[in-house]
Amino acid sequence: MPEERTITALPRLVAELGREDRELFTGIFQVTTGTGRVLPPPEMDEWIGKRFGPVDHVKNQEIIRVTNLVTLEGALFNRLRAARPVEGKTAGPVLEEIVRAEGGPFCHPEQQTPADTFGRVRGRYCLTASNIAKYDCHHAVIIFDEHNPLAVSRDAVVDAFITARRWADLVREQDPAAKYFFFLWNCLWKSGASIIHGHAQATVAREMHYPKVEALRRAMVTYRERYGSGYFEDLYRVHKAVGLAWRWGTVKGFAYLTPVKEKEVFLFSREPGPALYEAAARVVEGYRAISCRSFNLAFLLPPLGKTAEDWGGFPAIIRMVDRGNPAVRTSDIGAMELYAASVITSDPFWVAEKIKRIKY
Repeated sequence: MPEERTITALPRLVAELGREDRELFTGIFQVTTGTGRVLPPPEMDEWIGKRFGPVDHVKNQEIIRVTNLVTLEGALFNRLRAARPVEGKTAGPVLEEIVRAEGGPFCHPEQQTPADTFGRVRGRYCLTASNIAKYDCHHAVIIFDEHNPLAVSRDAVVDAFITARRWADLVREQDPAAKYFFFLWNCLWKSGASIIHGHAQATVAREMHYPKVEALRRAMVTYRERYGSGYFEDLYRVHKAVGLAWRWGTVKGFAYLTPVKEKEVFLFSREPGPALYEAAARVVEGYRAISCRSFNLAFLLPPLGKTAEDWGGFPAIIRMVDRGNPAVRTSDIGAMELYAASVITSDPFWVAEKIKRIKY
């Protein structure tokens, strides 16, 4: 019987790869292991046993550190942290809070939200509004007809992407210099959403892409110049080699080895379009199936018009991350995540297995 694939088995899995895949993997990722040791007093044994299990698991904690050497994203994995006590206050039942928020401005967007100067874009399941407190000069809210963000259908998710792109095209008719499109969905308050009603957002920037997207483009170019191959295809290949990737038609996906936060899923295709949007909707359903109610989704793609930068080989990318239980008010991001490396409790191998099971 084959050994279980888990994040703690990653060093062994890499060592067992064929030479070509192993060299490709180690050119992108560095994996190191270590043991965190603590010496609790005997008086703590009962408390530890109730919250963490066997005391020896606390005394000797296995740490896996993964660093993306191309993008310098990093993650520290310690499954024990998932069982640590949380003292923050809890919110009321999530569904009750969602119901309580019904009747707000997003339930009546045409009367209670502003429009862009060129008007609104109506999709099959959503409507655009101009964000009243903007991230950037061109910033829209894509408001789902469905109030409950946990009940937004697969078709509505696809429609939101399409509607946002139609909005971006209208922006460009007024401002051709606005070329850098970005789409995001913050679901519920744990993700940073200030309004509960289901909604996504879109921006179109001028001059250059947003810094983290531009940094990813530069990393891609540097990788191509150094190795003579495409970064994103190689990234998919090494995830597939260790059992973390899948393919849905023209869309490739994987549970990322250096997630920015919990359960990150990375999807990409050569071109944006319904197949990629459908894959994102499928992951949303997968998240719901594993009780991920609050999440962030980001859609990254090359500029909508010609620019001086080299975007050759940069695909349409969707990245999604779980933001934790919305019934717990404590934050899942601290100084480590902001300035050092992500601290992760979920196992990418578990995430990949769950997402692969979601049917079209």
